[in-house]
Amino acid sequence: MSVGAIAVAPGRVGAPRHLGIAGLILAVVAWVITLPPMLVRTAVPSAIIGVLAMLAGAIAFVGDERRLGSGAIGLGLLAIAGATGNTNSSVAHLKVVFTWSILVAAMLRYATPLLLAALGGIISERSGVINIGLEGMMLMGAFFGIWGADVLHSWVLGCLVAIASGALLALVHAWFSIHLRANQVVSGTGINFLALGITGYFFIADYGSNGTPSGISQVPGVKLPLIQHVGFFGGAIGNANLLTWIALLLVPALTVFLFRTRWGLRLRAVGEKPRAADTVGLPVLRTRYFAVVASGMLAALGGAYLSDAFVGSFNQNMTEGRGFIALAAVIFGKWRPVGALIAVLLFGFASALGDRLPTFSQSAATLFQALPYVLTLIAVAGVVGRSRAPASVGIPYVKE
Repeated sequence: MSVGAIAVAPGRVGAPRHLGIAGLILAVVAWVITLPPMLVRTAVPSAIIGVLAMLAGAIAFVGDERRLGSGAIGLGLLAIAGATGNTNSSVAHLKVVFTWSILVAAMLRYATPLLLAALGGIISERSGVINIGLEGMMLMGAFFGIWGADVLHSWVLGCLVAIASGALLALVHAWFSIHLRANQVVSGTGINFLALGITGYFFIADYGSNGTPSGISQVPGVKLPLIQHVGFFGGAIGNANLLTWIALLLVPALTVFLFRTRWGLRLRAVGEKPRAADTVGLPVLRTRYFAVVASGMLAALGGAYLSDAFVGSFNQNMTEGRGFIALAAVIFGKWRPVGALIAVLLFGFASALGDRLPTFSQSAATLFQALPYVLTLIAVAGVVGRSRAPASVGIPYVKE
């Protein structure tokens, strides 16, 4: 093989991937142009762009980028169908559903608890411990957050009580997974059932059939005076909840911690090569305990957001599988905070759109309410096998 052929090879390998990405982008454009503010009222341009997207996907598929290629083909078909539906709908309906500032604000509200739990999952799994119990820890945080705010008359104290409850439940998971070396998936599943029983019992014992009272102290929104009344930005982020901002700020903070500090390096070393970490004197078991407890605290804070900020009350099993969606976001994001943020924003947007679709179509709204869970399955199926988990995740460490 000549030197020239070798030099060209990387470009040929990258071309199908670029075409697959271009196909995905074109499919999105084909749908978006029929929505406000562009509102193209004929499906012909969308059909042309959608066909181009599928063509790019087909070329990528033939070029061994099968996931990107098939994704572009499928999304192109969906975009053409969606664009056709949009052009057959009234402009008034489209403007009601697709008010982008309101959609973004709702997306952030739905994404906040998922993001907090996903960040907790990243910390735990980076240390080598699978935390299937994120769902239960969120549920504990949701109940004890509202209970603490009710009893102590302060949302701050309520959040602290929620964090403490998540830490205690995580400590149980850590004890079984690290000290007793139990199967981590089984332990996490047991934690979920334990949380369901604990919260259900105390909810009935304390509040009965009347439910939580009204007027409980809630986490406030943060008003940004400079942009609160500035068009799109004012409606989208001008009055976002305090916990939303905390969750968003934790993304760069955790990224720096994991990849730019020696403590983060030690945490990742424990999850990758615990034997080597132990050999150089790192406390493997203690680090894993710290990571699992920290993950429980973050997940419980996400649960507290649901009850103390989003809803203002508690209902049994109100997390409704959000912990599992957060776990999928961890995998989708390849165990990186920024990747998890992208995943939860995708899930949050699907939920926000499902909330607004009843004015457009009740059947479409019902479909979109299930979309976050469908996206969870698609995300995990598409990413597993292409991303590398921490090498020792799920493997108990036996100290010699």
